[in-house]
Amino acid sequence: MKITHLYVLLVALLGSITLFSCSESARTVEEGDSDTTAVAGATGSTDSLLHQNNANVQLPSPDTTHRAEKRSKAIGWPAGKTPTAPAGFTVTKFAGDLKHPRYIYVAPNNDIFVVESDDKEKSANQITIFRDTNNDGKPELREVFLTGLNQPYGMLVLNNYFYVANTDGLLRYSYKAGQTKITGQGEKILNLPAGGYNHHWTRNLIARPDGSKIYVSVGSASNVGEYGMQEEERRAAILEINPDGSGERIYAGGLRNPVGMDWAPGSNTLWTAVNERDNLGDDLVPDYLTSVQEGGFYGWPYAYFGQNEDPRRKGERPDLVQKTIVPDLPLGSHTSSLGLAFYKGNKFPEKYRNGAFVGQHGSWNRSEFSGYKVVFVPFQNGRPTGSYEDFLTGFIADAAKNEVYGRPACVAELPDGSLLVADDDGNTVWRVTAR
Repeated sequence: MKITHLYVLLVALLGSITLFSCSESARTVEEGDSDTTAVAGATGSTDSLLHQNNANVQLPSPDTTHRAEKRSKAIGWPAGKTPTAPAGFTVTKFAGDLKHPRYIYVAPNNDIFVVESDDKEKSANQITIFRDTNNDGKPELREVFLTGLNQPYGMLVLNNYFYVANTDGLLRYSYKAGQTKITGQGEKILNLPAGGYNHHWTRNLIARPDGSKIYVSVGSASNVGEYGMQEEERRAAILEINPDGSGERIYAGGLRNPVGMDWAPGSNTLWTAVNERDNLGDDLVPDYLTSVQEGGFYGWPYAYFGQNEDPRRKGERPDLVQKTIVPDLPLGSHTSSLGLAFYKGNKFPEKYRNGAFVGQHGSWNRSEFSGYKVVFVPFQNGRPTGSYEDFLTGFIADAAKNEVYGRPACVAELPDGSLLVADDDGNTVWRVTAR
Protein backbone atom coordinates (compact mmCIF):
# COMPACT_ATOMS: atom_id res chain seq x y z
CA MET A 1 0.00 0.00 0.00
CA LYS A 2 2.81 2.45 0.86
CA ILE A 3 4.55 1.64 -2.43
CA THR A 4 1.33 2.30 -4.35
CA HIS A 5 0.87 5.65 -2.65
CA LEU A 6 4.47 6.59 -3.34
CA TYR A 7 4.06 5.64 -7.01
CA VAL A 8 0.91 7.75 -7.40
CA LEU A 9 2.62 10.70 -5.71
CA LEU A 10 5.63 10.38 -8.01
CA VAL A 11 3.46 10.22 -11.14
CA ALA A 12 1.50 13.29 -10.07
CA LEU A 13 4.71 15.17 -9.31
CA LEU A 14 6.25 14.30 -12.66
CA GLY A 15 3.02 15.31 -14.41
CA SER A 16 2.96 18.68 -12.71
CA ILE A 17 6.60 19.30 -13.61
CA THR A 18 5.88 18.44 -17.23
CA LEU A 19 2.95 20.86 -17.41
CA PHE A 20 4.88 23.59 -15.68
CA SER A 21 7.77 23.26 -18.12
CA CYS A 22 5.53 23.84 -21.18
CA SER A 23 5.50 27.36 -22.56
CA GLU A 24 2.18 29.22 -22.46
CA SER A 25 2.02 29.35 -26.24
CA ALA A 26 2.59 25.63 -26.70
CA ARG A 27 0.25 23.93 -24.21
CA THR A 28 -1.47 20.94 -25.76
CA VAL A 29 -3.19 17.76 -24.65
CA GLU A 30 -1.77 14.42 -25.67
CA GLU A 31 -3.42 13.16 -28.87
CA GLY A 32 -4.73 10.02 -27.21
CA ASP A 33 -6.24 11.79 -24.20
CA SER A 34 -9.94 12.20 -24.86
CA ASP A 35 -10.96 12.75 -21.25
CA THR A 36 -12.98 15.97 -21.25
CA THR A 37 -12.16 16.46 -17.57
CA ALA A 38 -8.86 17.81 -18.87
CA VAL A 39 -10.73 21.12 -19.00
CA ALA A 40 -9.46 22.70 -15.83
CA GLY A 41 -12.22 23.27 -13.32
CA ALA A 42 -15.03 21.79 -15.45
CA THR A 43 -18.19 21.71 -13.37
CA GLY A 44 -20.73 20.24 -15.77
CA SER A 45 -22.45 23.59 -16.28
CA THR A 46 -23.17 25.06 -19.70
CA ASP A 47 -19.96 27.07 -19.55
CA SER A 48 -17.29 25.11 -21.35
CA LEU A 49 -14.12 26.45 -19.77
CA LEU A 50 -13.12 27.53 -16.32
CA HIS A 51 -13.08 31.30 -15.88
CA GLN A 52 -9.32 31.69 -15.84
CA ASN A 53 -6.45 33.41 -17.57
CA ASN A 54 -4.37 31.90 -20.35
CA ALA A 55 -1.56 30.72 -18.07
CA ASN A 56 -3.74 27.99 -16.57
CA VAL A 57 -5.89 26.84 -19.48
CA GLN A 58 -5.95 23.13 -20.25
CA LEU A 59 -7.88 22.09 -23.33
CA PRO A 60 -9.54 18.76 -24.20
CA SER A 61 -8.43 16.84 -27.26
CA PRO A 62 -10.04 17.95 -30.53
CA ASP A 63 -12.87 15.80 -31.85
CA THR A 64 -13.18 16.24 -35.63
CA THR A 65 -16.34 14.10 -35.66
CA HIS A 66 -18.20 16.57 -33.43
CA ARG A 67 -21.43 17.78 -35.08
CA ALA A 68 -23.61 18.88 -32.17
CA GLU A 69 -26.36 21.34 -33.00
CA LYS A 70 -28.70 23.03 -30.55
CA ARG A 71 -30.16 26.18 -32.07
CA SER A 72 -32.21 28.59 -30.03
CA LYS A 73 -35.69 29.81 -30.85
CA ALA A 74 -36.45 33.36 -29.76
CA ILE A 75 -39.95 33.66 -28.27
CA GLY A 76 -39.79 37.32 -27.21
CA TRP A 77 -40.03 38.88 -23.77
CA PRO A 78 -43.27 38.62 -21.78
CA ALA A 79 -44.72 41.91 -20.59
CA GLY A 80 -42.87 43.20 -17.55
CA LYS A 81 -40.04 40.68 -17.76
CA THR A 82 -36.42 41.81 -18.14
CA PRO A 83 -32.96 40.24 -18.01
CA THR A 84 -31.44 39.82 -14.56
CA ALA A 85 -28.52 41.88 -13.23
CA PRO A 86 -26.62 41.50 -9.94
CA ALA A 87 -28.01 42.96 -6.73
CA GLY A 88 -27.71 46.73 -6.69
CA PHE A 89 -28.54 47.14 -10.39
CA THR A 90 -31.78 47.91 -12.22
CA VAL A 91 -32.66 46.73 -15.73
CA THR A 92 -35.19 48.67 -17.81
CA LYS A 93 -36.24 48.73 -21.44
CA PHE A 94 -34.55 51.62 -23.23
CA ALA A 95 -36.17 50.91 -26.62
CA GLY A 96 -38.36 48.16 -28.05
CA ASP A 97 -40.00 47.18 -31.34
CA LEU A 98 -36.69 47.33 -33.18
CA LYS A 99 -35.72 45.08 -36.08
CA HIS A 100 -32.76 43.05 -34.87
CA PRO A 101 -30.77 45.77 -33.08
CA ARG A 102 -27.25 44.48 -33.50
CA TYR A 103 -24.85 47.27 -32.62
CA ILE A 104 -24.90 50.50 -30.59
CA TYR A 105 -22.70 53.54 -31.14
CA VAL A 106 -22.63 56.57 -28.84
CA ALA A 107 -21.52 59.67 -30.76
CA PRO A 108 -19.32 62.42 -29.25
CA ASN A 109 -22.42 64.61 -28.77
CA ASN A 110 -24.09 61.73 -26.86
CA ASP A 111 -26.59 60.81 -29.59
CA ILE A 112 -27.19 57.06 -29.61
CA PHE A 113 -27.20 55.18 -32.91
CA VAL A 114 -28.56 51.64 -33.18
CA VAL A 115 -27.93 49.58 -36.29
CA GLU A 116 -30.81 47.27 -37.25
CA SER A 117 -29.20 44.51 -39.23
CA ASP A 118 -29.07 40.75 -39.58
CA ASP A 119 -28.55 37.94 -42.05
CA LYS A 120 -29.33 39.12 -45.57
CA GLU A 121 -32.92 37.88 -45.76
CA LYS A 122 -33.87 39.39 -42.36
CA SER A 123 -31.88 42.63 -42.32
CA ALA A 124 -33.70 45.96 -41.97
CA ASN A 125 -30.54 47.66 -43.31
CA GLN A 126 -31.09 50.86 -41.36
CA ILE A 127 -29.80 52.94 -38.47
CA THR A 128 -32.07 54.51 -35.84
CA ILE A 129 -31.07 57.51 -33.73
CA PHE A 130 -32.09 58.02 -30.08
CA ARG A 131 -31.60 61.08 -27.90
CA ASP A 132 -32.05 60.96 -24.12
CA THR A 133 -31.24 64.49 -23.02
CA ASN A 134 -32.23 64.16 -19.37
CA ASN A 135 -30.69 60.67 -18.91
CA ASP A 136 -33.88 59.16 -17.54
CA GLY A 137 -33.70 56.11 -19.79
CA LYS A 138 -36.66 57.27 -21.86
CA PRO A 139 -35.41 58.82 -25.10
CA GLU A 140 -37.18 61.99 -26.17
CA LEU A 141 -36.16 61.42 -29.79
CA ARG A 142 -36.35 58.31 -31.90
CA GLU A 143 -36.03 58.54 -35.67
CA VAL A 144 -34.77 56.49 -38.58
CA PHE A 145 -31.41 58.08 -39.31
CA LEU A 146 -30.19 56.25 -42.42
CA THR A 147 -31.64 53.60 -44.73
CA GLY A 148 -30.72 51.70 -47.89
CA LEU A 149 -27.67 50.02 -46.39
CA ASN A 150 -26.26 46.53 -46.95
CA GLN A 151 -26.03 44.58 -43.69
CA PRO A 152 -24.50 47.49 -41.77
CA TYR A 153 -22.74 47.05 -38.45
CA GLY A 154 -19.95 49.39 -37.33
CA MET A 155 -20.51 53.16 -37.04
CA LEU A 156 -18.17 56.04 -36.34
CA VAL A 157 -18.22 59.85 -36.20
CA LEU A 158 -14.89 61.39 -37.17
CA ASN A 159 -13.80 64.65 -38.83
CA ASN A 160 -17.34 65.76 -39.78
CA TYR A 161 -18.13 62.40 -41.34
CA PHE A 162 -20.47 59.63 -40.31
CA TYR A 163 -18.91 56.27 -41.22
CA VAL A 164 -20.91 53.07 -41.75
CA ALA A 165 -19.38 49.64 -42.31
CA ASN A 166 -21.59 47.61 -44.64
CA THR A 167 -20.73 43.97 -45.15
CA ASP A 168 -19.18 44.82 -48.53
CA GLY A 169 -17.57 48.19 -47.91
CA LEU A 170 -16.96 51.24 -45.78
CA LEU A 171 -19.07 54.34 -46.52
CA ARG A 172 -18.79 57.86 -45.17
CA TYR A 173 -21.36 60.63 -45.24
CA SER A 174 -21.05 64.36 -44.58
CA TYR A 175 -22.32 64.91 -41.06
CA LYS A 176 -22.96 67.69 -38.56
CA ALA A 177 -23.36 66.92 -34.88
CA GLY A 178 -27.01 66.87 -33.91
CA GLN A 179 -28.55 66.10 -37.27
CA THR A 180 -31.26 63.46 -37.09
CA LYS A 181 -31.31 62.12 -40.65
CA ILE A 182 -28.97 61.49 -43.54
CA THR A 183 -30.50 61.59 -47.01
CA GLY A 184 -27.46 62.23 -49.19
CA GLN A 185 -25.35 59.64 -50.95
CA GLY A 186 -22.42 58.18 -49.12
CA GLU A 187 -18.92 57.85 -50.51
CA LYS A 188 -17.54 54.32 -50.58
CA ILE A 189 -13.95 54.67 -49.44
CA LEU A 190 -13.06 50.99 -49.01
CA ASN A 191 -14.24 47.76 -50.59
CA LEU A 192 -14.54 44.82 -48.22
CA PRO A 193 -15.04 41.09 -48.85
CA ALA A 194 -18.75 40.49 -48.32
CA GLY A 195 -20.72 37.96 -46.31
CA GLY A 196 -19.16 35.06 -44.50
CA TYR A 197 -19.70 31.88 -42.54
CA ASN A 198 -22.64 31.95 -40.13
CA HIS A 199 -22.76 35.56 -38.81
CA HIS A 200 -19.40 36.65 -40.18
CA TRP A 201 -20.96 39.41 -42.28
CA THR A 202 -20.37 41.98 -39.53
CA ARG A 203 -17.75 44.70 -40.08
CA ASN A 204 -16.95 46.76 -37.00
CA LEU A 205 -15.18 50.13 -36.76
CA ILE A 206 -13.12 51.97 -34.20
CA ALA A 207 -10.81 54.97 -34.50
CA ARG A 208 -7.52 55.47 -32.74
CA PRO A 209 -7.89 57.75 -29.72
CA ASP A 210 -6.12 60.53 -31.66
CA GLY A 211 -8.31 59.96 -34.74
CA SER A 212 -5.36 59.26 -37.04
CA LYS A 213 -6.36 55.72 -38.03
CA ILE A 214 -9.49 53.61 -38.35
CA TYR A 215 -9.60 49.89 -37.59
CA VAL A 216 -12.01 47.59 -39.45
CA SER A 217 -12.77 44.06 -38.26
CA VAL A 218 -13.47 41.44 -40.94
CA GLY A 219 -14.46 37.88 -40.01
CA SER A 220 -13.52 34.78 -41.95
CA ALA A 221 -15.45 33.46 -44.95
CA SER A 222 -15.48 29.94 -43.53
CA ASN A 223 -15.23 27.87 -40.39
CA VAL A 224 -11.65 26.70 -40.85
CA GLY A 225 -10.59 27.69 -44.37
CA GLU A 226 -12.55 24.88 -46.04
CA TYR A 227 -13.26 26.99 -49.15
CA GLY A 228 -9.56 27.56 -49.78
CA MET A 229 -7.36 30.28 -48.36
CA GLN A 230 -7.76 32.33 -51.52
CA GLU A 231 -11.25 33.14 -50.17
CA GLU A 232 -9.75 34.49 -46.95
CA GLU A 233 -7.71 37.39 -48.31
CA ARG A 234 -8.13 40.45 -46.06
CA ARG A 235 -10.31 38.37 -43.76
CA ALA A 236 -10.03 36.94 -40.24
CA ALA A 237 -8.20 40.16 -39.49
CA ILE A 238 -8.33 43.69 -38.20
CA LEU A 239 -7.46 46.13 -40.97
CA GLU A 240 -5.92 49.54 -40.41
CA ILE A 241 -6.67 52.45 -42.76
CA ASN A 242 -6.40 56.21 -42.91
CA PRO A 243 -9.66 58.14 -42.38
CA ASP A 244 -10.00 58.58 -46.16
CA GLY A 245 -9.75 54.83 -46.77
CA SER A 246 -6.17 54.84 -48.02
CA GLY A 247 -3.11 53.14 -46.59
CA GLU A 248 -4.73 49.80 -45.83
CA ARG A 249 -2.69 47.17 -44.03
CA ILE A 250 -3.42 44.16 -41.87
CA TYR A 251 -2.96 45.31 -38.29
CA ALA A 252 -3.39 41.79 -36.89
CA GLY A 253 -4.39 38.46 -38.43
CA GLY A 254 -5.47 34.93 -37.57
CA LEU A 255 -8.52 36.34 -35.75
CA ARG A 256 -11.41 34.18 -36.93
CA ASN A 257 -14.18 36.70 -36.22
CA PRO A 258 -13.04 39.72 -34.18
CA VAL A 259 -16.34 41.58 -33.72
CA GLY A 260 -16.10 43.65 -30.53
CA MET A 261 -13.26 46.18 -30.30
CA ASP A 262 -12.39 48.79 -27.69
CA TRP A 263 -9.40 50.63 -26.26
CA ALA A 264 -8.29 49.81 -22.74
CA PRO A 265 -8.91 52.89 -20.57
CA GLY A 266 -6.04 55.37 -20.57
CA SER A 267 -4.02 53.45 -23.16
CA ASN A 268 -3.42 52.89 -26.86
CA THR A 269 -3.92 49.14 -26.46
CA LEU A 270 -6.67 47.73 -28.67
CA TRP A 271 -8.69 44.77 -27.36
CA THR A 272 -11.07 42.50 -29.21
CA ALA A 273 -13.58 39.73 -28.51
CA VAL A 274 -13.20 36.85 -30.97
CA ASN A 275 -15.53 34.03 -32.04
CA GLU A 276 -13.58 30.85 -32.52
CA ARG A 277 -14.18 27.78 -34.72
CA ASP A 278 -16.76 24.99 -34.73
CA ASN A 279 -16.87 21.19 -34.97
CA LEU A 280 -13.99 20.28 -32.66
CA GLY A 281 -16.08 19.41 -29.60
CA ASP A 282 -18.51 20.87 -27.09
CA ASP A 283 -15.56 22.38 -25.22
CA LEU A 284 -13.41 23.50 -28.13
CA VAL A 285 -12.50 26.07 -29.20
CA PRO A 286 -12.94 28.80 -26.55
CA ASP A 287 -13.92 32.24 -27.73
CA TYR A 288 -11.61 34.77 -26.17
CA LEU A 289 -10.82 38.32 -25.15
CA THR A 290 -7.37 39.54 -26.09
CA SER A 291 -5.19 42.57 -26.47
CA VAL A 292 -4.18 43.01 -30.10
CA GLN A 293 -0.50 43.16 -30.90
CA GLU A 294 0.44 45.14 -33.99
CA GLY A 295 1.49 42.62 -36.64
CA GLY A 296 0.39 39.76 -34.41
CA PHE A 297 -0.98 36.42 -35.61
CA TYR A 298 -3.59 34.59 -33.49
CA GLY A 299 -3.72 31.21 -35.17
CA TRP A 300 -6.76 30.90 -37.42
CA PRO A 301 -7.16 28.55 -39.21
CA TYR A 302 -3.96 26.61 -38.48
CA ALA A 303 -3.85 26.77 -34.70
CA TYR A 304 -6.12 27.69 -31.80
CA PHE A 305 -5.59 29.24 -28.38
CA GLY A 306 -1.84 29.30 -28.83
CA GLN A 307 0.17 26.72 -30.69
CA ASN A 308 -2.49 23.99 -30.62
CA GLU A 309 -2.57 22.83 -34.23
CA ASP A 310 -5.99 22.29 -35.77
CA PRO A 311 -6.00 18.67 -37.01
CA ARG A 312 -7.97 19.70 -40.07
CA ARG A 313 -5.04 21.89 -41.19
CA LYS A 314 -2.27 19.67 -39.84
CA GLY A 315 1.19 20.23 -41.29
CA GLU A 316 0.13 23.02 -43.66
CA ARG A 317 1.75 26.05 -42.01
CA PRO A 318 4.03 25.08 -39.13
CA ASP A 319 5.62 28.52 -39.39
CA LEU A 320 2.33 30.22 -38.55
CA VAL A 321 1.52 27.72 -35.82
CA GLN A 322 4.84 28.62 -34.23
CA LYS A 323 4.01 32.35 -34.42
CA THR A 324 0.56 32.03 -32.88
CA ILE A 325 -0.02 34.34 -29.93
CA VAL A 326 -1.88 33.02 -26.90
CA PRO A 327 -5.01 35.14 -26.22
CA ASP A 328 -5.39 36.83 -22.87
CA LEU A 329 -8.59 35.24 -21.58
CA PRO A 330 -10.89 32.38 -22.71
CA LEU A 331 -14.60 33.22 -22.67
CA GLY A 332 -16.12 29.76 -23.04
CA SER A 333 -16.52 27.63 -26.14
CA HIS A 334 -19.21 28.48 -28.70
CA THR A 335 -20.46 31.40 -26.57
CA SER A 336 -20.45 33.70 -29.63
CA SER A 337 -18.82 36.56 -27.74
CA LEU A 338 -19.65 39.64 -29.82
CA GLY A 339 -19.86 42.90 -27.92
CA LEU A 340 -17.00 44.52 -26.02
CA ALA A 341 -17.01 47.70 -23.95
CA PHE A 342 -14.61 48.80 -21.24
CA TYR A 343 -16.35 50.55 -18.37
CA LYS A 344 -14.81 54.01 -18.10
CA GLY A 345 -17.42 55.62 -15.88
CA ASN A 346 -17.78 55.89 -12.10
CA LYS A 347 -21.45 55.12 -11.47
CA PHE A 348 -21.00 51.37 -11.11
CA PRO A 349 -19.27 50.00 -7.98
CA GLU A 350 -15.49 50.18 -7.84
CA LYS A 351 -14.93 46.59 -8.99
CA TYR A 352 -16.39 47.38 -12.42
CA ARG A 353 -14.25 50.41 -13.18
CA ASN A 354 -11.82 49.89 -16.09
CA GLY A 355 -13.11 46.34 -16.53
CA ALA A 356 -14.68 44.91 -19.70
CA PHE A 357 -18.24 43.86 -20.50
CA VAL A 358 -18.72 41.22 -23.21
CA GLY A 359 -22.02 40.38 -24.88
CA GLN A 360 -22.37 36.64 -25.59
CA HIS A 361 -24.88 35.96 -28.34
CA GLY A 362 -25.02 32.25 -27.50
CA SER A 363 -24.08 28.86 -28.86
CA TRP A 364 -25.45 26.62 -31.59
CA ASN A 365 -22.61 24.09 -32.14
CA ARG A 366 -22.89 22.60 -28.65
CA SER A 367 -24.97 19.91 -26.92
CA GLU A 368 -26.05 22.35 -24.20
CA PHE A 369 -26.41 26.10 -24.38
CA SER A 370 -23.47 28.33 -23.49
CA GLY A 371 -23.39 32.11 -23.59
CA TYR A 372 -26.74 33.92 -23.87
CA LYS A 373 -25.63 36.52 -21.35
CA VAL A 374 -23.37 39.50 -20.73
CA VAL A 375 -20.24 38.75 -18.72
CA PHE A 376 -17.86 41.04 -16.91
CA VAL A 377 -14.06 40.78 -16.87
CA PRO A 378 -12.31 42.61 -14.00
CA PHE A 379 -9.04 44.37 -14.92
CA GLN A 380 -6.12 45.52 -12.84
CA ASN A 381 -3.22 47.52 -14.23
CA GLY A 382 -4.54 47.09 -17.75
CA ARG A 383 -4.79 43.27 -17.62
CA PRO A 384 -7.58 40.78 -16.81
CA THR A 385 -7.38 39.50 -13.27
CA GLY A 386 -7.82 35.93 -14.49
CA SER A 387 -11.56 35.49 -14.11
CA TYR A 388 -14.90 36.59 -15.51
CA GLU A 389 -18.37 36.54 -14.04
CA ASP A 390 -21.98 36.66 -15.15
CA PHE A 391 -23.46 40.16 -15.24
CA LEU A 392 -26.70 40.12 -17.25
CA THR A 393 -28.52 36.78 -17.45
CA GLY A 394 -32.06 35.44 -17.82
CA PHE A 395 -32.11 35.33 -21.63
CA ILE A 396 -32.76 31.56 -21.71
CA ALA A 397 -36.48 30.83 -21.29
CA ASP A 398 -36.49 27.01 -21.46
CA ALA A 399 -33.30 25.24 -22.48
CA ALA A 400 -35.10 21.90 -22.82
CA LYS A 401 -37.30 23.42 -25.52
CA ASN A 402 -34.42 25.48 -27.01
CA GLU A 403 -36.39 28.62 -26.19
CA VAL A 404 -34.79 31.98 -25.40
CA TYR A 405 -36.37 35.36 -24.80
CA GLY A 406 -33.62 37.12 -26.73
CA ARG A 407 -29.90 37.12 -27.45
CA PRO A 408 -27.50 39.85 -26.28
CA ALA A 409 -25.02 41.19 -28.83
CA CYS A 410 -23.48 44.64 -28.37
CA VAL A 411 -22.80 46.49 -25.12
CA ALA A 412 -22.17 50.24 -24.88
CA GLU A 413 -21.61 52.66 -22.01
CA LEU A 414 -23.58 55.90 -21.91
CA PRO A 415 -22.08 59.18 -20.66
CA ASP A 416 -24.22 58.94 -17.50
CA GLY A 417 -22.45 55.70 -16.55
CA SER A 418 -25.32 53.36 -17.42
CA LEU A 419 -24.91 50.42 -19.78
CA LEU A 420 -26.91 49.64 -22.92
CA VAL A 421 -27.27 46.09 -24.24
CA ALA A 422 -28.51 45.34 -27.75
CA ASP A 423 -30.74 42.26 -27.67
CA ASP A 424 -31.11 41.56 -31.37
CA ASP A 425 -33.42 38.53 -31.21
CA GLY A 426 -35.47 40.23 -28.49
CA ASN A 427 -35.76 43.36 -30.69
CA THR A 428 -34.94 45.41 -27.61
CA VAL A 429 -32.23 47.64 -26.18
CA TRP A 430 -31.88 47.22 -22.40
CA ARG A 431 -30.47 49.78 -19.98
CA VAL A 432 -28.63 48.76 -16.81
CA THR A 433 -28.16 51.31 -14.01
CA ALA A 434 -26.64 51.12 -10.54
CA ARG A 435 -29.02 51.89 -7.69
